[in-house]
Amino acid sequence: MDRSPKPLSAAQPGPLEHTSRRPARRGLGTWLALAFSLLSLFLTVLLVEVADVAATRQVKESIGQGLRELALQTTDKLDRGMYERYREVKLLAQRRDLAPGRGGMEERRAALDSIQQSYGYYDWIGMAGLDGRVQVAGRGLLEGADVSQRPWFRNALKGINVGDVHEAVLLAKLLPQQEGEPRRFVDVAFPWKDADGKTLGVLGAHLSWQWARAVERSVIAPLATRGQVDALIVGEDGNVLLGPAGLQGTKLDLPSLRAAQRQDAGHLVERWPDGTAYLVGFSRSRGFGDYPGLGWTVLVRQAEHEAFAPAEALRRRALWSGIGLALVFSLVGVILARYITRPLGRLVQEAERIRGGENLQLASGAGSYVEVETLSATLNALITDLRHRRHELKGANATLEARVEARTHELERALAAVQASEQRIGAIVEAAQDAFVGVDMRGLVTDWNSAAERMFGWKRAEVLGWPMPELIVPERFRPSTWKAIDLVRSTGHSPILERRMERLVISRHGVEFPIEMTAGLVTGADGNFFAVFLHDISERRKVDQLKSEFVATVSHELRTPLTAIYASLSMLADGIAGELPPDVAGLVEIAHASCERLVRLVNDVLDLQKIEAGSMAFARHPQPLLPVAEHALAGMQAYAAPMGVRLLLDCAEGARGLSAAIDHDRLVQVLTNLLSNAIKFSPRGATVTLALCAHAGGARLSVRDQGSGIPEAFQARVFQRFAQADGADTRQKGGTGLGLSIARSLVEEHGGQISFETRPGAGTVFRVDLPLAPT
Repeated sequence: MDRSPKPLSAAQPGPLEHTSRRPARRGLGTWLALAFSLLSLFLTVLLVEVADVAATRQVKESIGQGLRELALQTTDKLDRGMYERYREVKLLAQRRDLAPGRGGMEERRAALDSIQQSYGYYDWIGMAGLDGRVQVAGRGLLEGADVSQRPWFRNALKGINVGDVHEAVLLAKLLPQQEGEPRRFVDVAFPWKDADGKTLGVLGAHLSWQWARAVERSVIAPLATRGQVDALIVGEDGNVLLGPAGLQGTKLDLPSLRAAQRQDAGHLVERWPDGTAYLVGFSRSRGFGDYPGLGWTVLVRQAEHEAFAPAEALRRRALWSGIGLALVFSLVGVILARYITRPLGRLVQEAERIRGGENLQLASGAGSYVEVETLSATLNALITDLRHRRHELKGANATLEARVEARTHELERALAAVQASEQRIGAIVEAAQDAFVGVDMRGLVTDWNSAAERMFGWKRAEVLGWPMPELIVPERFRPSTWKAIDLVRSTGHSPILERRMERLVISRHGVEFPIEMTAGLVTGADGNFFAVFLHDISERRKVDQLKSEFVATVSHELRTPLTAIYASLSMLADGIAGELPPDVAGLVEIAHASCERLVRLVNDVLDLQKIEAGSMAFARHPQPLLPVAEHALAGMQAYAAPMGVRLLLDCAEGARGLSAAIDHDRLVQVLTNLLSNAIKFSPRGATVTLALCAHAGGARLSVRDQGSGIPEAFQARVFQRFAQADGADTRQKGGTGLGLSIARSLVEEHGGQISFETRPGAGTVFRVDLPLAPT
């Protein structure tokens, strides 16, 4: 190759002239800087805009939900407060000591005064006869007055016990002057009767509307830092019963009121008569308990610009942050572009010098990024290739033997390291306290440590090469064990791998004992094999058995006195001691219900301990399933009727002849538990369906309810002991949390499976699948 410099013609520019005319480094750097800047700006603005839109929407939705929750809280407080007053006045009308003849006027008036003083918002309580004359009243107000034409008096005789907000001019004159607004009242009235049930008059109470103002302040006051938030209570006819001074007493026709009629609660943005757009949370009163409600709607409003101020502030911060990030990324892009192109520029200059005839090595790529280093090294290799090729060929024969010897020594060292590693692993396995068994993919034993010899009684030399299931697995479990090995061999995975499980194994002498097993799949020189560690848990099982026996003994000893207490309370509740005073009867009823619940808890604990101890007796024999379902359904009718739940049996014609080998009483216990749960969590007027059908070659019994469904966070713990979706001390639904755990154990003892399917708001269905009885 001719490396001599060539003369430059007049028409050809020299290297320096070419470089100065076409500054490749500067051009490439400029384009890279521009590309980095534009790309950074575009991506930053895009990401900030997307994040801004999502965050703003989420913040606005959160603010709207907050006002909706305030409306719901206010509605709930109003309904609960009215329910308390409704219940109190109803109970007052039933008191015998307030009836004429049971006490003098002063005693009756003193009793009403005491009741009126117990709750400060009772402005008036009195009793009127059928002629409409007030016979007695708290503080003597309006005694002797004719109230026969008052709506509360007439409505109470018609069975309408609550009246909407109104002014009472006559009563307001007799009460202290109220600042700010005229006195208004809510009426609660009930007929009072004699011992024979004959109506003698009406007991009425005027509840001060200031009570609703106190409820409104208790909800809105904590929001003072969020700006002006107004709460309005609107009657069923659209009149504002309570609200800002400018709106109270006016009639409204707003989308929020119409929406409350349709969906009870929610939030929206709407424009009000004053021309201002408000974010409004709304909730409609539906009553509480036996209080029917007055159709009030609670509106909680806040000016839209004030309510969404946090979202707008978030939007501005996101915008300025995006602009700042774009500028920073652009500056970084310019710096990075210059850094990238600088080594390339130096390399081009050195290449031009070599082209000019200089004998040198390219050094500009040293210390730069890998592409430039690779390019520099490649060019240097091309330059020096011919120079070194001959020397390499001469020295190849001389160094070949030494290289072979060196590689041989390296392989020997590697083999020694592998052997040492195998020896260390073997020593660790041999010294382990747990038994170790190696099993190949055919199920044959490949390893067996001393702990395994002590545990099973087989010597290592006796078991190597023998099928593991035939040595240590009881005969009834061997088919499933072979099936698990085949599954791993065909798919490479199995549910038994990398999990701690309890199993029964058998020793050389035929003695079965429990172990805790962990199996893993290991890759070795001869392929994959199972590494199985086994730990004897016989002693732990004995301790668990002693604990179970102790709990069962204590529960049994508790059940004997509890049965006597329960029977005594039942006889008292049934009237064996004669008619009890109302307060004593109420206490007896509470004690009776609590004792009944405690008996159920003790019985559930006993059943659970019997199942764990394996001492529960099962009388299984083939029998039709339909009579069992009918028996369980009939037994729950008395429980469902007071709760307003209808029970339904759904059995197709083809399923009427389905039979299974079952214990009749235990399967009824399973269905009773499922039906009890379904009834308990169903609303009034709902239907609980018990269905029987054929499924997957067996029989399926299913219990479907129309409740609110099982919360997602609780679904994994449904069948655990003492697990309850509402685990608080104040939960509204009773129960021990053992029913479903016991039901699963009983179903599995029958060779079946229990499962469930639930959707929020659409109810839950529990399914019991049983194998059919052999024909």
